[in-house]
Amino acid sequence: MKPLENLKKKKLFLFDIDGTLAVGDTLYEGSARLLSHIDSIGGKAYYITNNSTKSGRDYVEKFRTAFSLETTEDQFITSGFMTIRFLKKKYSDKKIFVLGTASFVAELRQNGLLITETAEEGIDCVVVAYDSELNYQKLVEVSKVLLTTDAPFYATNPDLRCPIDFGFIPDCGSICNMITATTDREPVYLGKPSREVVDLCLELSGFTREETLVVGDRLYTDIACGINGGVDTCVVFTGEAQPADMAYTLYPADYAFSDIEELLANILK
Repeated sequence: MKPLENLKKKKLFLFDIDGTLAVGDTLYEGSARLLSHIDSIGGKAYYITNNSTKSGRDYVEKFRTAFSLETTEDQFITSGFMTIRFLKKKYSDKKIFVLGTASFVAELRQNGLLITETAEEGIDCVVVAYDSELNYQKLVEVSKVLLTTDAPFYATNPDLRCPIDFGFIPDCGSICNMITATTDREPVYLGKPSREVVDLCLELSGFTREETLVVGDRLYTDIACGINGGVDTCVVFTGEAQPADMAYTLYPADYAFSDIEELLANILK
């Protein structure tokens, strides 16, 4: 680990949510106190989640009702937000095939994007997101597009599993692996671990890379995102990553703690 005293210099904290600060509607011990500490030192927290099923507005409401925490919409940098940002830049007037939830599709359309969910003529790119409403016909449609066209294949995030109260459920990465096994097409992922997530938070906040810490529970998305963005990283073992993973990972964290409470204790030392 890097020297623990360096943690006192951090002002910008980029938090994963599920498996890091909370699971489901349960906030982990220490999370509220750490967020309060960040406010007290004039710092800033952003929530960099690969969950594309919720908008920033949805998360503001969830943090208020489930966690009794007040946040603002701009603090949530979701993989859905990053995907919309990318699509508006590159495919603003193009036809986009999307496999995702009804709410995600609606959000894309509300942003002025031309969306289809069927394998039709003239599709310019394919986007796959985490889809809790997934059915076989959706898999048929996306397979047909990928096998019969050269449309570029994008996905919101590479997470294989999503934390839930009893353990995990398949996430976007697992859905994409099934599609890749069928079509031999691999997606370009737009959320974490892209360095653009870190760059955007730095741009919005005005803090420096040296003042920034990415905190998450998953090495190949959260910690890789921090590494790609050139900032310090901290893994907590309350979600997917386990201490034994640190011995052979391609994405070693600068700090490792059992949970958010232990991270806070070391910040306050």
